[in-house]
Amino acid sequence: MQAMAAAFLARPSLPRPLRIGCRVTDGALVRGGIVALPPRLWGPRCSMSLSIGAGAGAGAGGDRGFSYEHVPVFPRYRMRDPYKLLGIYHYASEEEIRGARNFLIQQYAGHEPSEEAIEGAYEKIIMKSYQQRRKTKINLKTKLKRRVEDSPSWFKALLGYFEVPSMDIISRRLFFFAFIAGWSMATSAENGPAFQLAISLFSCIYFLNDKMKNLLRASTTGFGVLVGGWIIGSLLVPLIPTFLIPPTWSLELLTSLVAYVFLFLGCTFLK
Repeated sequence: MQAMAAAFLARPSLPRPLRIGCRVTDGALVRGGIVALPPRLWGPRCSMSLSIGAGAGAGAGGDRGFSYEHVPVFPRYRMRDPYKLLGIYHYASEEEIRGARNFLIQQYAGHEPSEEAIEGAYEKIIMKSYQQRRKTKINLKTKLKRRVEDSPSWFKALLGYFEVPSMDIISRRLFFFAFIAGWSMATSAENGPAFQLAISLFSCIYFLNDKMKNLLRASTTGFGVLVGGWIIGSLLVPLIPTFLIPPTWSLELLTSLVAYVFLFLGCTFLK
């Protein structure tokens, strides 16, 4: 056993293999991509130089030296005219303005001055458009008010009988009378709209009494609105071309549809 151990220790030592990428010096052997060094150079001499943040400065100063060298810069971000900056016309719609803003933001994302300039131009244009619309509405109200003030006294007295309720009230009453009209058209082939007219008349009186707080006055007004609508409807219906009227619709039904319109207007806008 001792003889075998001595023979094993007496064998010549093989060179230690080293992976490619280490520095080869002093007659190293290269076999099949493996570098073999002589025993005296055992111990790898690999050298690697890694400098993180070298372009922006080493250490903690690298963040402070950040630059937009490889970020696309918007060439017009210094322009003061917001329309020229976004590349749109002064009469562009809000959809076009929003589309130009989104496109430029995507193209020049990452460059903070460009993004701020694009957002600022977009906000200026939108704010200007909002102010113009508001000014136009105010001017229309002022002009309408002046027209009313300059109108004759009888016209002012006539306007005193009308009012404009909230949109909630208008929409609910419009839906109600539209339902009555649809009901009348659906049953026009079976019977006339007498029952639906009665319901609409009582409903109009109820709505008017809720505002007038006088049942007699509300009943008189509601009945007068119905009669007026029926008379005007009987005059207008014969003027409608016959090819526009379904064959199942009678003259009575068409006149009642006009009466529904008058009942809706009366119970909604009369004081």
